[in-house]
Amino acid sequence: MLRQYDLKNYNKRLLLNVWVLSILGILFINSANSSYTIKQLIGVVFCSGIMLLLSVIDYNSITNNIGILYIVNIVLLLLVLVAGKTVGGAQRWLAFGSFTFQPSETCKIVLILAAAAFISRNEDTLNEWKTLAKLAGVCLLPMLLVVLEPDLSTTIDITLILCAIIFVGGLSLKLIGWVIAIGVPAFAVFIWYIQTPGQIILQDYQVTRIMSFLDPGKYESTTAYQTNNSIMAIGSGRLFGKGLNTNTISDVTVTVRDTGLVSEQQTDFIFSVVGEEFGFIGSVVLIVLLALLVVQCIMVARRANDLNGKLIATGVAALIAFQSFINIGVATGSLPNTGLPLPLISYGLSSVLSIMIGMGMVLNISLQSKKY
Repeated sequence: MLRQYDLKNYNKRLLLNVWVLSILGILFINSANSSYTIKQLIGVVFCSGIMLLLSVIDYNSITNNIGILYIVNIVLLLLVLVAGKTVGGAQRWLAFGSFTFQPSETCKIVLILAAAAFISRNEDTLNEWKTLAKLAGVCLLPMLLVVLEPDLSTTIDITLILCAIIFVGGLSLKLIGWVIAIGVPAFAVFIWYIQTPGQIILQDYQVTRIMSFLDPGKYESTTAYQTNNSIMAIGSGRLFGKGLNTNTISDVTVTVRDTGLVSEQQTDFIFSVVGEEFGFIGSVVLIVLLALLVVQCIMVARRANDLNGKLIATGVAALIAFQSFINIGVATGSLPNTGLPLPLISYGLSSVLSIMIGMGMVLNISLQSKKY
């Protein structure tokens, strides 16, 4: 598993980017709700150690044992449904004293590795329906368990990540065309159906979130309140922001505790804190840093020695890209309200763990690349 590497080829820029974002995340979390700062700091230090360890372990040795990781992941997801901690009507966490663990976060990494290993072994037959059906079967069970928590936003996130991996793995444009031709009308039917009385696909709160996005005026005094206040907080920062620890709109712990206009500002709506305190300039800098991390992962994917490494790095890039896009889209009112954290910025030790596991493997792929 451990190999001899020339550490002169270690991707220090990628590592630095990860740590810069992590430090910024701690600062923003401290401003949003200081009671979470120490936990996040401990989590970043612990997860950084795991990332550095994984960066010197051959990624192929990990994917060769993906079956074990897959089974452990299934067991953890089942355990959540049986004995998980319930928060806000969702049962997604396993409690260990004062710390909680969210298996659906690490499920993203497990499925990235599983899909990469499967496609690498079936590269020549990827465009056959039989092979695609097998791949769907591999991914279906853990995704179904995530849906049952319920955690629709994470399920959508995983689906987008897997689509990116399959596309890079060599899916034909003809099949992509069929998916688009079927998917667009199906999505329109889905939006119509969830508005009908007695629909059984989504929970009531999920329907309300979608409808408050499609018709915000109708829900401006209820479910759209939080998003509207997030937009107001971001806009109040103007060009340069109000300065660190001076958020007066997004900070529900000080100004709007009773109304809950921006709840979970340290997690789902952390970008409202960034926008208010650092303004347009600070928000753009943060987005650039996240985009740079995605680009660095894509560059590692392009230089990878084999298809397996290429797909793993692609999956991690997609994870950061899609999750950042969705989180910022929600905070700015561009997307329906979901519960996805902003990678390395939002509070959440499970999220930090999954991202840094992925980054550790990307660092190893980069270390093994023929051309750095």
